Amino acid sequence: MAAVFNEQFVERGSMRRICGWLVAAAVTGAMLSGCKPNEGVKQSNDGSTVPGTPPPRSAPLDPATLGMVSGTVRFAGKAPQHVKIDMSQDPVCSMMGGDNFAEQYVVKDGKLANVYVYVKSGPAAAMSAPAVSAAPVVLDQVGCKYVPHMIAVMRGGSVEFRNSDSTMHNIHTMPTVAGNAAVDVSQGPKGAPDVKVFAQPEVMMPVRCNNHPWMNAFINVAPTPFFAVTDAAGHFSISGLPAGDYVLGAVHEKMGEQDINVTVKSHETAKADYSFSAK
Repeated sequence: MAAVFNEQFVERGSMRRICGWLVAAAVTGAMLSGCKPNEGVKQSNDGSTVPGTPPPRSAPLDPATLGMVSGTVRFAGKAPQHVKIDMSQDPVCSMMGGDNFAEQYVVKDGKLANVYVYVKSGPAAAMSAPAVSAAPVVLDQVGCKYVPHMIAVMRGGSVEFRNSDSTMHNIHTMPTVAGNAAVDVSQGPKGAPDVKVFAQPEVMMPVRCNNHPWMNAFINVAPTPFFAVTDAAGHFSISGLPAGDYVLGAVHEKMGEQDINVTVKSHETAKADYSFSAK
């Protein structure tokens, strides 16, 4: 009888332990499932979008409310003399490049080229507007110089680097903003294009060629689709702007940045003229 009782006691104890384990597992599973975030929740506690989720869609811009800004960037005083670049270290550059001048100051008739103009602040509809084009902006290497000298893209946009020369080139970007990875790639003579994406707004990101130290250019990454680079006549225009008050920044590689406040009205063109002088 004692042996039978002991066997029953052990069996009951084992059953109690097994049941206890099952209950604990069920409770633990319930707790874990309760801690799992709802898949529909895509925001952090402060209301910001969780990294990795798509940004909120902005409402389409109403054409009836859109206007534009145009202006001219002038250079005050006497323009610095053009500096000729010696390219003799690469015979190919010497033969095909012709006369090559530094592009730090490109002034014609008192107008300043290669100035990056962009919207720094403005109505919510403008600051959240989507990109108007997904096509990459081209930065070519022609005659052993970057063409154009100054480009701009919207954040999330891409640049297509080309080499139209008959010599080896290198593309080396030097970003200072986290999220814009540095580019350091070589391209053979008339090699295949290389496309890179730039994710975060940044002003005047330098581009250099490790093979030819005189080669330089700048990439600007705008926070909105509203930006421009002044042409040879110092002119720029930015269209498709929702009506409202804006701050426009104009940046030159040597003379820094200036801001202008401007009010855009529907179907009208606001003026924004700048004047820079050498320091």
